[in-house]
Amino acid sequence: MIGIVLKGHDYKYEVSELVKLFTSDFKFLDEKDCMMVIDNSIFYHGDKVFSKTVYCENYEEILSNVDYRDLSGLDERARKKTIKETIKRSMFKILEQKFEANVPWGILTGIRPVKIVHALLDEGKDENFIKSKLAEDYYINSDKIELALDIAKRERKFIYPVDKNTVSLYVSIPFCPTRCYYCSFPANSLSKYSDLKPLYVEKLLEEVKGVAKLLRETGKEVETLYIGGGTPTTLTPEEMDKLITGLYEEFDLSNIKEFTVEAGRPDTINREILEVLKKHNVTRISINPQTMNDETLEKVGRKHTVNDIIECFQLARELGFDNINMDIILGLVDEDLEMVENTLKQIEKLSPESLTVHTLAVKRTSKLKEHIDEYKLTQFDEMSKMIDLSMEYAKKMGLNPYYMYRQKHMLGNLENIGYAKEGYECIYNIQMMEERQSNIALGAGSITKFVYIDENRIERVENVKNLEQYIDRVDEMINRKYEEVQRNVK
Repeated sequence: MIGIVLKGHDYKYEVSELVKLFTSDFKFLDEKDCMMVIDNSIFYHGDKVFSKTVYCENYEEILSNVDYRDLSGLDERARKKTIKETIKRSMFKILEQKFEANVPWGILTGIRPVKIVHALLDEGKDENFIKSKLAEDYYINSDKIELALDIAKRERKFIYPVDKNTVSLYVSIPFCPTRCYYCSFPANSLSKYSDLKPLYVEKLLEEVKGVAKLLRETGKEVETLYIGGGTPTTLTPEEMDKLITGLYEEFDLSNIKEFTVEAGRPDTINREILEVLKKHNVTRISINPQTMNDETLEKVGRKHTVNDIIECFQLARELGFDNINMDIILGLVDEDLEMVENTLKQIEKLSPESLTVHTLAVKRTSKLKEHIDEYKLTQFDEMSKMIDLSMEYAKKMGLNPYYMYRQKHMLGNLENIGYAKEGYECIYNIQMMEERQSNIALGAGSITKFVYIDENRIERVENVKNLEQYIDRVDEMINRKYEEVQRNVK
């Protein structure tokens, strides 16, 4: 157990998130009552803030490090950000030495590292300046710096110039055949909630109608439409047809650049549901195996086989879908590098237009988290090899990295990367990650993000997660969005 002592500040959250990159065995102290203590304090001298971190064992100083930054000319928000980063830098060097750990993203604990690159590019900084700043201010490894810079340059043509009058639209279908052991998304099992699907679609269309009215009143145009979940293809063909018909009736979708539906799990995909999607001009679908190893599919709670995945993919091709994404997860239970390579080889044969490579994250509400002691998690060196291997195969398939995000409690503190062939980048994913556009979300468990570019501000409006509550309170979900818009009318 390591004790953490803070002096001159109370940034416990920021400090704890940093320390968790190295160890979970720590607690905050008022006094040094542990044999091992990390003591962090800040002090000011003129316009400079200094952060000193000392590591002691048996009350004897072993390591120390000081970092400082100039605060002159910064507004209050920028001052706080700079102070927090200064604290984290001074602590990082001590933690790195103490644990001899490899933490490739340095002091960054947020999920959107590419946003930092965009901000610097917006200021007109050149690549050499950006690389130096990411290395010196955030301690990011050189290969991750190159990755972030490459992705930012690829994204910019999709998000600039910023158009304040466009929004992305997300529709949540919170049903799944079964719940995978790593999942924390809204996913009501069909065995228990199947009877609620028709009523859910009706109530969802009520929210569609109310939100479409709001968008018309505010002069907003839908750029992209994304139906996700859960597993949207748990809807019957008739239910899906009714939903998409309603979306077209209420929203002006004549100018949308992209329409994605997560077909998701092969045990929900059939010819009839794909024909409905094709009829309604869905331009992009996801068929998500997560792994191409049958033994792993069984262990994670998937009730289908690798052959089912291949047959569904081939059926989608037969029906004319020419923009198919596939998702995989690295670090699944008992999977080694050889098994990951098998997954990549089989996906290479299918040749999807895009591939999203996730690093397993231990999410708070997942079965994995509940039974964490039963699993042997993949360690950093092995995870790094898996990520490197996926990059090699993506390159062989002609896929470029085009968006990236990170999650808390990811194995190895690594990242998720979306790869795509040129011209097949998912605009919705890019806009969601870089937050230059409002995302209007409908359905149980969805979260709307109103982006106020001029104020560098984002406001979130949540829909209730519980399925029955959503059905009973859909008018409230509409009103929440109206209230946020009205609060910001000038």
